[in-house]
Amino acid sequence: MSDFSPLIDAAALAHLQTWQGKSETTPDSITTAPLRALSATLDRDDAPPAPGSVVPPLWHWLYFLPHARQSEIGPDGHPRRGGFLPPVPLPRRMWAGGRLRWDAGNPLRVGQEVERLSTIQSVRHKAGRSGELLFVQVEHQFRNARGVALTEEHDIVYRPLAQPGEAAPAPQTPPLAGQAAWSRTIVPDDVLLFRYSALTFNGHRIHYDRQYVTQVEGYPGLIVHGPLIATLLVDLVRRSVPGAQLTSFAFKAVRPTFDLHAFSVHGTPSADGKTIELWAQDHEGWLTMQATATLA
Repeated sequence: MSDFSPLIDAAALAHLQTWQGKSETTPDSITTAPLRALSATLDRDDAPPAPGSVVPPLWHWLYFLPHARQSEIGPDGHPRRGGFLPPVPLPRRMWAGGRLRWDAGNPLRVGQEVERLSTIQSVRHKAGRSGELLFVQVEHQFRNARGVALTEEHDIVYRPLAQPGEAAPAPQTPPLAGQAAWSRTIVPDDVLLFRYSALTFNGHRIHYDRQYVTQVEGYPGLIVHGPLIATLLVDLVRRSVPGAQLTSFAFKAVRPTFDLHAFSVHGTPSADGKTIELWAQDHEGWLTMQATATLA
């Protein structure tokens, strides 16, 4: 008989689900400095952004950043639970994936004043072989003076702390392994992870504090940010298809990527070039992120 005792029972889940429908609005100005900094971090040879320059796809993650006071930061480096996001009692929090749709006729541009309307769409609980999980889905709408420029659905997953002998996620081979038209190898050193954390004002200690991530959360090394891997997948498209304009992008994190080894990003376009299948894989060839991009 299992001695599994969930941290989230029916009453606790009902309480957490009262956050569904909660909204907040965050304003920001699209400035050039974060764009220049990310271009350098990704080792790109971009022209300096100027007023009116279009924000590259996924680079909006450089804006609308949480600015919690230092006294409000929890032991994992995130703002303490509660507030906009529900106070989930599971300690490990990860960005699990997302879906984005751009209005091709109304891109975000340097110099714009933009509002992000965020709404919690769902709070779901699951208990399975790997323990209990809680999923929070948040919708973000980014509005400039002309209306909605971008809609994003953001998936967050919460997990318990690692237990002795806990099995890693079952490895998967990329469905298109060996069929990539484009590939790049990425070395996720401490500096790359630090720079991306700094650019996104992300204090989550799993990305820079090796003692914390190994001794408290039970991972073997620093974790490469899911949004950074997604950004590198889109960057592969931009390098391979100059002038590419994305209309949608969907991605799902499958397996953690650690800084202990190089990893690679890959892509292969459809026959008409409008749909691109993308994936990241670790040094052993296992799938770590899967994505699809649609071009205008």
